[in-house]
Amino acid sequence: MRSGDPKLAASQVLPDFPFARYAELLGLEGVRIDAPEQVVPALEGAFAARGPVLVAAVTDPEVPPLPPHIELEQARKLAGALRAGDPAMRDIIRQSVKGKVAELRNR
Repeated sequence: MRSGDPKLAASQVLPDFPFARYAELLGLEGVRIDAPEQVVPALEGAFAARGPVLVAAVTDPEVPPLPPHIELEQARKLAGALRAGDPAMRDIIRQSVKGKVAELRNR
């Protein structure tokens, strides 16, 4: 979306799939992160592992990956992508504003 392209549901809406469990079935280590408080322990465990680890982090698809200091051009492209018909436009805008407000409060 930051490039100005709308969300393409066929490639960006993924079904719920047990990726971490699938990695384990293949003989790898798999870790699933469902909550923010699990991030640090999960990553510490993954980095301490002796072999490959698949880390599956469940995120909110309506929270856009905005950089901490979004540039005007990036904001324009995001707005253009949303106007092109993203079905989750309201949620994305709400989450974007919520994130920026939290960022300003933490300064």
